[in-house]
Amino acid sequence: MKPQFSNLRATIEDALDHHLPHTSPIAQSLVEAMRYAALGGGKRLRPMLTCATCTALGGKLEDALAPACAVEFLHAYSLVHDDLPAMDDDVLRHGMPSTHIKYGEAAAVLVGDALQALAFETLAKAPAGSDAVRLRAVQLLTDAVGWQGMVAGQVFDLESEGKRLSMSDLQSLHSAKTGALIGAAVQLGALFGNPDLSSETYVLLGEFSQRLGLAFQVVDDVLDITQPTEVLGKPAGSDSAANKSTYPALMGVEAAQNYAEELLDEALSLHARAGLEHNLLAELAVLAVQREF
Repeated sequence: MKPQFSNLRATIEDALDHHLPHTSPIAQSLVEAMRYAALGGGKRLRPMLTCATCTALGGKLEDALAPACAVEFLHAYSLVHDDLPAMDDDVLRHGMPSTHIKYGEAAAVLVGDALQALAFETLAKAPAGSDAVRLRAVQLLTDAVGWQGMVAGQVFDLESEGKRLSMSDLQSLHSAKTGALIGAAVQLGALFGNPDLSSETYVLLGEFSQRLGLAFQVVDDVLDITQPTEVLGKPAGSDSAANKSTYPALMGVEAAQNYAEELLDEALSLHARAGLEHNLLAELAVLAVQREF
Protein backbone atom coordinates (compact mmCIF):
# COMPACT_ATOMS: atom_id res chain seq x y z
CA MET A 1 0.00 0.00 0.00
CA LYS A 2 1.33 3.44 -0.95
CA PRO A 3 2.40 5.74 1.91
CA GLN A 4 -0.45 8.17 1.17
CA PHE A 5 -2.96 5.35 1.60
CA SER A 6 -1.25 4.07 4.73
CA ASN A 7 -1.28 7.56 6.24
CA LEU A 8 -4.93 8.09 5.33
CA ARG A 9 -5.88 4.72 6.75
CA ALA A 10 -4.03 5.52 10.00
CA THR A 11 -5.92 8.81 10.25
CA ILE A 12 -9.20 6.99 9.75
CA GLU A 13 -8.28 4.38 12.37
CA ASP A 14 -7.66 7.18 14.87
CA ALA A 15 -11.01 8.78 14.00
CA LEU A 16 -12.86 5.47 14.39
CA ASP A 17 -11.26 4.97 17.80
CA HIS A 18 -12.28 8.50 18.77
CA HIS A 19 -15.92 8.11 17.77
CA LEU A 20 -16.36 4.65 19.29
CA PRO A 21 -17.32 4.52 22.96
CA HIS A 22 -14.65 3.37 25.40
CA THR A 23 -16.70 2.71 28.53
CA SER A 24 -20.29 2.13 29.58
CA PRO A 25 -21.73 2.21 33.08
CA ILE A 26 -24.21 -0.56 32.25
CA ALA A 27 -22.99 -2.42 29.14
CA GLN A 28 -19.19 -2.55 29.04
CA SER A 29 -19.29 -5.91 27.27
CA LEU A 30 -21.25 -4.28 24.44
CA VAL A 31 -18.66 -1.52 24.11
CA GLU A 32 -15.83 -4.04 23.98
CA ALA A 33 -17.62 -6.06 21.30
CA MET A 34 -18.39 -2.91 19.28
CA ARG A 35 -14.72 -1.96 19.30
CA TYR A 36 -13.73 -5.50 18.35
CA ALA A 37 -16.09 -5.48 15.38
CA ALA A 38 -15.18 -1.99 14.15
CA LEU A 39 -11.44 -1.91 14.84
CA GLY A 40 -10.52 -5.52 14.09
CA GLY A 41 -9.16 -4.97 10.59
CA GLY A 42 -10.52 -4.36 7.14
CA LYS A 43 -9.48 -2.44 4.05
CA ARG A 44 -11.18 0.84 5.11
CA LEU A 45 -11.97 1.36 1.43
CA ARG A 46 -15.31 3.09 2.01
CA PRO A 47 -14.09 5.75 4.46
CA MET A 48 -11.03 6.34 2.29
CA LEU A 49 -13.36 6.96 -0.66
CA THR A 50 -15.24 9.53 1.41
CA CYS A 51 -12.04 11.32 2.38
CA ALA A 52 -10.55 11.17 -1.12
CA THR A 53 -13.71 12.57 -2.71
CA CYS A 54 -13.94 15.38 -0.18
CA THR A 55 -10.36 16.55 -0.64
CA ALA A 56 -10.51 16.11 -4.43
CA LEU A 57 -13.29 18.70 -4.45
CA GLY A 58 -11.38 21.21 -2.34
CA GLY A 59 -12.65 20.13 1.07
CA LYS A 60 -10.59 19.52 4.18
CA LEU A 61 -9.67 16.03 5.31
CA GLU A 62 -10.83 16.73 8.86
CA ASP A 63 -14.27 17.66 7.51
CA ALA A 64 -14.58 14.21 5.92
CA LEU A 65 -13.67 12.13 8.96
CA ALA A 66 -17.04 12.06 10.75
CA PRO A 67 -19.01 11.02 7.63
CA ALA A 68 -16.23 8.56 6.76
CA CYS A 69 -16.55 6.96 10.21
CA ALA A 70 -20.33 6.82 9.82
CA VAL A 71 -19.91 4.88 6.58
CA GLU A 72 -17.44 2.46 8.16
CA PHE A 73 -19.64 1.87 11.22
CA LEU A 74 -22.48 0.90 8.89
CA HIS A 75 -20.19 -1.38 6.94
CA ALA A 76 -18.99 -3.02 10.17
CA TYR A 77 -22.56 -3.54 11.35
CA SER A 78 -23.46 -5.18 8.04
CA LEU A 79 -20.53 -7.60 8.32
CA VAL A 80 -21.40 -8.54 11.90
CA HIS A 81 -24.96 -9.37 10.86
CA ASP A 82 -23.90 -11.05 7.59
CA ASP A 83 -21.69 -13.45 9.54
CA LEU A 84 -24.51 -14.60 11.83
CA PRO A 85 -25.70 -18.21 11.62
CA ALA A 86 -29.07 -17.01 10.32
CA MET A 87 -27.30 -15.21 7.44
CA ASP A 88 -24.02 -16.39 5.90
CA ASP A 89 -22.87 -18.35 8.97
CA ASP A 90 -19.19 -17.40 8.65
CA VAL A 91 -16.84 -18.02 11.57
CA LEU A 92 -13.96 -15.77 10.42
CA ARG A 93 -13.73 -12.09 9.60
CA HIS A 94 -10.44 -10.27 8.90
CA GLY A 95 -8.59 -13.40 9.97
CA MET A 96 -10.17 -13.38 13.45
CA PRO A 97 -13.22 -15.06 14.96
CA SER A 98 -16.44 -13.42 13.80
CA THR A 99 -18.15 -11.29 16.41
CA HIS A 100 -20.80 -13.91 17.16
CA ILE A 101 -18.12 -16.56 17.64
CA LYS A 102 -16.16 -14.43 20.11
CA TYR A 103 -19.04 -12.79 21.99
CA GLY A 104 -22.10 -14.91 21.28
CA GLU A 105 -24.97 -14.60 18.84
CA ALA A 106 -27.17 -12.31 20.92
CA ALA A 107 -24.27 -9.95 21.57
CA ALA A 108 -23.46 -9.82 17.85
CA VAL A 109 -27.02 -8.84 16.98
CA LEU A 110 -26.88 -6.03 19.52
CA VAL A 111 -23.42 -4.93 18.34
CA GLY A 112 -24.77 -4.52 14.83
CA ASP A 113 -27.74 -2.55 16.15
CA ALA A 114 -25.47 -0.31 18.21
CA LEU A 115 -23.02 0.35 15.36
CA GLN A 116 -25.88 1.30 13.07
CA ALA A 117 -27.19 3.82 15.62
CA LEU A 118 -23.67 5.12 16.25
CA ALA A 119 -23.21 5.73 12.51
CA PHE A 120 -26.16 8.08 12.33
CA GLU A 121 -25.25 9.75 15.63
CA THR A 122 -21.75 10.40 14.29
CA LEU A 123 -23.08 11.83 11.06
CA ALA A 124 -25.74 13.98 12.71
CA LYS A 125 -23.13 15.46 15.06
CA ALA A 126 -20.47 15.97 12.37
CA PRO A 127 -18.60 19.18 13.23
CA ALA A 128 -18.35 20.20 9.56
CA GLY A 129 -21.15 21.29 7.28
CA SER A 130 -24.39 23.16 7.82
CA ASP A 131 -27.55 21.68 9.30
CA ALA A 132 -28.85 21.28 5.75
CA VAL A 133 -25.71 19.38 4.71
CA ARG A 134 -25.94 17.02 7.69
CA LEU A 135 -29.63 16.39 7.06
CA ARG A 136 -28.95 15.63 3.41
CA ALA A 137 -26.11 13.33 4.46
CA VAL A 138 -28.41 11.37 6.78
CA GLN A 139 -30.95 11.05 3.97
CA LEU A 140 -28.31 9.77 1.55
CA LEU A 141 -27.04 7.19 4.00
CA THR A 142 -30.48 5.93 5.03
CA ASP A 143 -31.39 5.43 1.38
CA ALA A 144 -28.17 3.50 0.80
CA VAL A 145 -28.43 1.09 3.73
CA GLY A 146 -32.16 0.80 4.38
CA TRP A 147 -35.03 -1.19 3.01
CA GLN A 148 -34.38 -0.10 -0.57
CA GLY A 149 -30.60 -0.42 -0.39
CA MET A 150 -28.19 -2.67 1.49
CA VAL A 151 -30.82 -4.47 3.57
CA ALA A 152 -32.91 -5.15 0.49
CA GLY A 153 -29.83 -6.51 -1.23
CA GLN A 154 -29.18 -8.87 1.66
CA VAL A 155 -32.76 -10.16 1.50
CA PHE A 156 -32.41 -10.67 -2.26
CA ASP A 157 -29.15 -12.52 -1.62
CA LEU A 158 -30.68 -14.84 0.97
CA GLU A 159 -33.71 -15.56 -1.18
CA SER A 160 -31.48 -16.29 -4.19
CA GLU A 161 -29.50 -19.11 -2.60
CA GLY A 162 -29.88 -22.26 -4.67
CA LYS A 163 -31.15 -20.28 -7.66
CA ARG A 164 -29.35 -19.34 -10.86
CA LEU A 165 -29.74 -15.61 -11.29
CA SER A 166 -29.46 -13.81 -14.60
CA MET A 167 -26.70 -11.27 -15.06
CA SER A 168 -29.27 -8.49 -14.72
CA ASP A 169 -30.60 -9.86 -11.44
CA LEU A 170 -27.09 -10.38 -10.08
CA GLN A 171 -26.19 -6.79 -10.90
CA SER A 172 -29.37 -5.56 -9.20
CA LEU A 173 -28.58 -7.62 -6.11
CA HIS A 174 -25.07 -6.28 -5.73
CA SER A 175 -25.96 -2.72 -6.68
CA ALA A 176 -28.07 -2.76 -3.53
CA LYS A 177 -26.04 -4.98 -1.21
CA THR A 178 -22.54 -3.70 -2.02
CA GLY A 179 -22.73 -0.81 -4.46
CA ALA A 180 -25.18 1.38 -2.54
CA LEU A 181 -22.84 1.96 0.42
CA ILE A 182 -19.83 2.49 -1.84
CA GLY A 183 -21.89 5.03 -3.76
CA ALA A 184 -22.93 6.73 -0.53
CA ALA A 185 -19.30 6.92 0.59
CA VAL A 186 -18.48 8.95 -2.53
CA GLN A 187 -21.66 11.03 -2.28
CA LEU A 188 -20.94 11.99 1.32
CA GLY A 189 -17.42 12.99 0.40
CA ALA A 190 -18.80 15.19 -2.36
CA LEU A 191 -21.40 16.73 -0.04
CA PHE A 192 -18.88 17.66 2.64
CA GLY A 193 -16.21 18.61 0.13
CA ASN A 194 -18.37 20.98 -1.90
CA PRO A 195 -22.08 21.29 -1.04
CA ASP A 196 -22.52 23.54 -4.10
CA LEU A 197 -21.04 21.00 -6.51
CA SER A 198 -22.38 21.19 -10.05
CA SER A 199 -24.96 18.57 -10.98
CA GLU A 200 -22.75 17.42 -13.86
CA THR A 201 -19.81 16.58 -11.59
CA TYR A 202 -22.13 14.97 -9.03
CA VAL A 203 -23.59 12.71 -11.71
CA LEU A 204 -20.12 11.78 -12.98
CA LEU A 205 -19.06 10.82 -9.47
CA GLY A 206 -22.25 8.79 -9.05
CA GLU A 207 -21.57 6.89 -12.27
CA PHE A 208 -17.96 6.41 -11.19
CA SER A 209 -19.00 4.90 -7.86
CA GLN A 210 -21.60 2.68 -9.53
CA ARG A 211 -18.93 1.13 -11.79
CA LEU A 212 -16.53 0.82 -8.89
CA GLY A 213 -19.08 -0.85 -6.63
CA LEU A 214 -19.91 -3.44 -9.27
CA ALA A 215 -16.25 -4.07 -10.10
CA PHE A 216 -15.46 -4.48 -6.40
CA GLN A 217 -18.11 -7.18 -6.08
CA VAL A 218 -17.00 -9.00 -9.23
CA VAL A 219 -13.47 -9.16 -7.82
CA ASP A 220 -14.83 -10.31 -4.46
CA ASP A 221 -16.58 -13.21 -6.20
CA VAL A 222 -13.41 -14.13 -8.08
CA LEU A 223 -11.22 -14.03 -4.98
CA ASP A 224 -13.68 -16.25 -3.10
CA ILE A 225 -12.70 -19.12 -5.38
CA THR A 226 -9.11 -18.24 -6.26
CA GLN A 227 -7.61 -17.32 -2.88
CA PRO A 228 -7.27 -19.40 0.31
CA THR A 229 -8.84 -18.54 3.63
CA GLU A 230 -5.46 -17.44 5.01
CA VAL A 231 -5.23 -14.68 2.39
CA LEU A 232 -8.88 -13.64 2.42
CA GLY A 233 -9.21 -13.50 6.19
CA LYS A 234 -12.63 -15.13 5.85
CA PRO A 235 -13.75 -18.60 4.78
CA ALA A 236 -12.84 -19.22 1.14
CA GLY A 237 -15.45 -20.83 -1.09
CA SER A 238 -18.34 -19.64 1.07
CA ASP A 239 -20.35 -18.49 -1.95
CA SER A 240 -20.14 -21.91 -3.57
CA ALA A 241 -20.93 -23.61 -0.26
CA ALA A 242 -24.08 -21.51 0.04
CA ASN A 243 -24.93 -22.26 -3.61
CA LYS A 244 -25.03 -18.57 -4.53
CA SER A 245 -25.00 -17.12 -8.01
CA THR A 246 -21.69 -15.35 -8.66
CA TYR A 247 -20.02 -13.67 -11.60
CA PRO A 248 -17.45 -16.47 -12.07
CA ALA A 249 -20.27 -19.03 -11.99
CA LEU A 250 -22.14 -17.13 -14.70
CA MET A 251 -19.19 -16.01 -16.81
CA GLY A 252 -16.17 -18.06 -15.84
CA VAL A 253 -13.22 -16.75 -13.83
CA GLU A 254 -11.27 -15.19 -16.70
CA ALA A 255 -14.31 -13.47 -18.18
CA ALA A 256 -15.26 -12.14 -14.74
CA GLN A 257 -11.75 -10.75 -14.24
CA ASN A 258 -11.94 -9.07 -17.64
CA TYR A 259 -15.36 -7.66 -16.78
CA ALA A 260 -13.99 -6.13 -13.59
CA GLU A 261 -11.18 -4.48 -15.55
CA GLU A 262 -13.68 -3.12 -18.09
CA LEU A 263 -15.74 -1.61 -15.28
CA LEU A 264 -12.60 -0.11 -13.78
CA ASP A 265 -11.67 1.46 -17.12
CA GLU A 266 -15.14 2.98 -17.36
CA ALA A 267 -14.87 4.30 -13.80
CA LEU A 268 -11.49 5.89 -14.49
CA SER A 269 -12.81 7.52 -17.65
CA LEU A 270 -15.67 9.06 -15.67
CA HIS A 271 -13.23 10.19 -13.00
CA ALA A 272 -11.07 11.93 -15.60
CA ARG A 273 -14.08 13.89 -16.83
CA ALA A 274 -14.94 15.14 -13.34
CA GLY A 275 -11.98 17.53 -13.20
CA LEU A 276 -10.91 16.76 -9.64
CA GLU A 277 -8.00 18.35 -7.81
CA HIS A 278 -6.00 15.14 -7.40
CA ASN A 279 -6.08 11.46 -8.46
CA LEU A 280 -6.35 9.79 -5.06
CA LEU A 281 -9.90 8.64 -5.79
CA ALA A 282 -8.83 7.02 -9.06
CA GLU A 283 -5.88 5.34 -7.35
CA LEU A 284 -8.21 3.95 -4.70
CA ALA A 285 -10.41 2.53 -7.45
CA VAL A 286 -7.43 0.74 -8.97
CA LEU A 287 -6.43 -0.57 -5.54
CA ALA A 288 -9.97 -1.82 -4.89
CA VAL A 289 -10.16 -3.78 -8.13
CA GLN A 290 -6.57 -4.98 -8.53
CA ARG A 291 -6.33 -6.53 -5.07
CA GLU A 292 -5.57 -9.99 -3.73
CA PHE A 293 -7.93 -10.10 -0.72
